[in-house]
Amino acid sequence: MLSTLLIANRGEIACRIARTARAMGITTIAVYSDADTDAPHVRAADAAVRLPGVTAADTYLRADLIVAAAVAAGADAVHPGYGFLSEDAAFAQACADVGLVFVGPPPSAIAAMGDKVRAKAHMQSVGVPVLPGVGFDDDASDDAVVAAGSTIGFPLLVKAAFGGGGRGMRIVRAPDELVAAVRSAQREAAAAFGDGTVFCERYVEDPRHIEIQVIADRHGAVVPLFERECSIQRRHQKVIEEAPSTAVDPDLRRRLCSASVDAVRSIGYEGAGTVEFVLDSDGSFFFLEVNTRLQVEHPVTELVTGLDLVRLQLDIASGLPLGPEVIEAEMRGHAIEARLYAEDVPTGFVPASGPIHTFEFDSAVGVRIDAGYDAGSVVSTYYDAMLAKVIAWAPTRSAAAQALAHALDTMRCHGVVTNRALLVSTLRHPEFLAGHTDTGFLERHDPVVLGTDPTSSESHGLHAVAAVLHAAWVHAASQAVRVPIGFRTVGQALQHRRMAHGDAEFDIGYRQERDGRWRSEIDGIPVPLDGVECTDDTVVLTVDHRRIRCSVHRVGESVYVDSV
Repeated sequence: MLSTLLIANRGEIACRIARTARAMGITTIAVYSDADTDAPHVRAADAAVRLPGVTAADTYLRADLIVAAAVAAGADAVHPGYGFLSEDAAFAQACADVGLVFVGPPPSAIAAMGDKVRAKAHMQSVGVPVLPGVGFDDDASDDAVVAAGSTIGFPLLVKAAFGGGGRGMRIVRAPDELVAAVRSAQREAAAAFGDGTVFCERYVEDPRHIEIQVIADRHGAVVPLFERECSIQRRHQKVIEEAPSTAVDPDLRRRLCSASVDAVRSIGYEGAGTVEFVLDSDGSFFFLEVNTRLQVEHPVTELVTGLDLVRLQLDIASGLPLGPEVIEAEMRGHAIEARLYAEDVPTGFVPASGPIHTFEFDSAVGVRIDAGYDAGSVVSTYYDAMLAKVIAWAPTRSAAAQALAHALDTMRCHGVVTNRALLVSTLRHPEFLAGHTDTGFLERHDPVVLGTDPTSSESHGLHAVAAVLHAAWVHAASQAVRVPIGFRTVGQALQHRRMAHGDAEFDIGYRQERDGRWRSEIDGIPVPLDGVECTDDTVVLTVDHRRIRCSVHRVGESVYVDSV
């Protein structure tokens, strides 16, 4: 059995791995860059090793430093998480060379799927459906590119052979666009992955993105743990994932699972992995790739099956066979996951950075938060800007969507802008609720529009009123002699304060009457306040007989107000 585990990652996945490992009695070792000295994943581990530097290339992508850290810390195993070195066959081999157990598939399986062109050819040879395509290295001539394009047909998709995440990916709809798209993709792939090889394949318009979670032990058992749908994407990056898929019936599920088992069995797979497919509107499906690691969206599978995939990974790495709870697993209910990012959606999903002052979620049955940040954390510019994964389970899909939207809508995150509004609007959109979730969803529905609350102007104005009245209450409460703010011997006048929320500005007029009640207006228009209650961190406004509870949090010159 494993006793000491080095987690070769950061953020939420490192925290999540540490949580299961410690529950199993395994000592955990974190690694951290200089930018992550005080990060939650460091505190979540029993010990930590510094990787000098701040960029990923100098720290989390340094296989030699991580292997040396594991050996020095006395670890007997390394878990790579996802991203960084998780699908690096050379890293897996380097671990094995010094006697470390790599919690993942054998290096040979990783290498077999690392080159997407070779992977597709292999899958075709074992009977897994693939899209027609052809690969190009940097030496391919323009004529060869044009000839291949005419053979495949248009539209087609250009993809990086040694990468993912949408980098090096181009949709080409006409022959005269192909050469430029291939050259551009080659340059991007070379910069992102160190190899400019790309390939072209037939492009399926607005397909579903369906993936099958598989788990395989060292004793020959390969078990498919059903599908996840990951079709809500922006720029080919997943935003919302769920299980099961509304597009998959029992027969299609059986065929997808059978193809996935054939795929991973053919490469001698061990551990947790995912086989990804595109699903056309006619029900036909085609192989995309095998992710030889734990997926970001693995929690939705955990919630519908009741299994802990990280525990299973560690058990398999220890040599244990899969138990009946895995082999006989069934899906129950529905789970949906949303990726919460520090990013500015209206400006083009630009990543945000800076300190997080407040990061809180209301506890709710069926809602799980996998976070890599907390209050006091700093979001740096060096790494992925995902703050947390928020996952909801319920007996039905509509109930899961409602619970997830509510959890996001009522969260409090102060200090960095997030994509929360986009997530909430998507989860409440009629088309999403009807199950129409192909990859074109965020092309049909403008993310900027989706991410704009139609009542935001009104709510922001009331938030400004709450902030001003709270400040006035705090000021009045601090006075030795309690004199109503704005008091004059000839009568009381409105006090005014200018407040800004993003691009919106409000002129707030306010006055506390002699009987303690408040009068207020926004930009000269009276606010029908039936009542105001203030405490140290809360303002309750009664407007048109409706009580609006606002929490107020001050950081320097900024005031953060949340309400439901």
